[in-house]
Order: sequence, then structure tokens, then C-alpha cells
Amino acid sequence: MDAVWWGLLGGLVAMAATTIGAVPALIGRTMSQRTSDTMLGFAAGVMLSAAYFSLILPGIEAAEGLYGSLVIAALVAGAGIALGAGFVAWLNATLPHEHFFTGTEGGGHAAALARIWLFVIAITIHNFPEGLSIGVAFGGGDVTNGFSVMTGISLQDMPEGLAVAVALVGRGYSRGKAFFAAFLTGLVEPIGAFLGAAAVSVSSGLLPWGLTFAAGAMLYIISHEILPETHRNGHQDRATAGLIFGLILMMVLDVTLG
Repeated sequence: MDAVWWGLLGGLVAMAATTIGAVPALIGRTMSQRTSDTMLGFAAGVMLSAAYFSLILPGIEAAEGLYGSLVIAALVAGAGIALGAGFVAWLNATLPHEHFFTGTEGGGHAAALARIWLFVIAITIHNFPEGLSIGVAFGGGDVTNGFSVMTGISLQDMPEGLAVAVALVGRGYSRGKAFFAAFLTGLVEPIGAFLGAAAVSVSSGLLPWGLTFAAGAMLYIISHEILPETHRNGHQDRATAGLIFGLILMMVLDVTLG
């Protein structure tokens, strides 16, 4: 199968994981804040491990093969990470959106949008780099590495989908609307995966840039979005334990699958 279609398939799997994760909220299950913070910590650990082991290290290796210098490879990786983080920061500053706790951010059109759409946009900003990461990993031609990233992202998408749906129910939305919103936030993942796979498939010279760009985008999300949320309610010990467990699990998956 062509690498681009592998990337799209990986993004669809991640989207399905997000949707499946939201099912308990549809049938009436609730989740405590402590559990939510633990799951978010787990998600951060998975993303952190994936960014380093599945994106940054392969990116450096690919750059060294292209440029013949480890120093240049490291500089390319650093530039790619900065560009990825800067891109998500720009999205965060430009698109109107609302976080569950920190309130409205982004452009000046937030007042014209229903709050549920502000939430959807916020999580969509979060999910696009995840889909991009899956696509870039498959687009590099290493299906095993693609499966590793896809598995890790999908594992953390399930509790994330539940957290989104439960949080919206807690805000007064119907269970059906909350489930549909969680589904919508996952739609961007196959789009990001397709674009990422297509970009790096065009030229091998784009591979190290694509891998490290995706890593930078994920690192921004971890620091700016996930970790602050896990420390707001006094559950930082459980969130930290979740992060460590998620990091270890993703590392083991990456080593054993790759």
C-alpha cells in the first residue's frame, strides 16, 4: 500500500479511537476529575515519548543521512521543532477557541461562535499535530514506525475523547451533542495524517523537517495545553504517575515494534 494511504488509514484509526473513547459519556458514564487528570497525564507521557523516540530521533537520523553531518542534522532537528511549535502557537493565537478551564483565547470573533464550537476548535488545534505525526511517520516509508506512532496516539485518544465528552456534559450540553463534538474533534486527524504523509512522500529531503516539525507541534501541546490542565485541581501526583506510565508504555511499544 502507498505510504500516503497508510498515513490516511492511521489517521482514521486515531479518529475512531477518539470516537470510541467518548462512547461511555453517551451511555451515561461519568469520570471524576482525579481520573481525568490522570488520563491527561497519561496522554502527555505518550505524546512526549512519541515525539522523542518516533519523531525526533528518526528525524535526526534522516537528516544525518541527507547532509552527512551530525551537527547539521541536530540543527535541522532544532529548527524543525521550533517551526512546529511556532505553527501551533500561531494557530492558538489566531483561531478563536475556548479551553475547559482557562476560558476564551485566540482571535476576536469568539463572541460570534457558540461555546461548543469554541471547545471543538480548541481540541481540533490539539488533534491536528497528532494526525500530522501519524502521517509523517508513515510517509517516511517505515510502516513499523508509523504503526508505533499510530498505536501510541490512538491509546491516548481514547481517554481524551472521553474527557472531552464528559467535560461538555458537565458544562450542560446533552450527551448526544457532547459525543458528536468529540467525534468532530477526531475528524481532523485523518486530514492531518494525509497531509503529513503526502508532504514527506514528495521528497525525501522533507522527511527530517516533517518528523521534527510534528514533534515540535506535539511538544507545544504538551506544555501549553495538557500539563497545565493536569495541575489545576491538586491531582498533580496522579497526573505525573500517568505521564511516567504513558511515556514508558510508548517507549516499550516503539522499541518492540520498531
